[in-house]
Amino acid sequence: MALATMLLPTYRQMLGCLARLLDKAREQHGAEHAEALLAARLAPDMFPLATQLRFCCVQALEGVSRLAGTEFPPQTAVLLEEGRNAGDHPGTLAEAQARIAETLEWIEGIDPAALECAPASAIAHELPNGMVFDFTAEQYVRDWALPQFNFHLIAAYAILRSQGVELGKADYVAHLFPLLRADTVAG
Repeated sequence: MALATMLLPTYRQMLGCLARLLDKAREQHGAEHAEALLAARLAPDMFPLATQLRFCCVQALEGVSRLAGTEFPPQTAVLLEEGRNAGDHPGTLAEAQARIAETLEWIEGIDPAALECAPASAIAHELPNGMVFDFTAEQYVRDWALPQFNFHLIAAYAILRSQGVELGKADYVAHLFPLLRADTVAG
């Protein structure tokens, strides 16, 4: 399986899921209360929802860029800055939705062929603290890009649930319903 085939559809589906989760929060709790959710955290030492949303986008942008061997798009730095400051300035749901939409638009513009590389290709990943991981492209996608993206996505889901937004597994995997055999659904 091509690595682009793993990354691009996953990012599209799950960023779309994230946008729908925010829509559901607004529908269930009204705009004012839903805005307050952006400052909510699972634990005092964890980032708030506003940061989790932005870091989901960052992970998608970085994952694609690293696999393609290109510079990060300019919105990556903006998202990182907003995410780091979201504890004090969480922004609005409209801004969060706009960031998700911008990221999805950027991903839609990616030619999967631009991500084609040998699974054994080297990818060096440096963290802000100076630590460097030496991955193969396959290891990078499997062990870093997708898990990091999913961590922030699941944290966002869990924050919304912990704050009383009625969500379930069906909200998280809505993209799978077109694959469901109709004759297997209990009536």
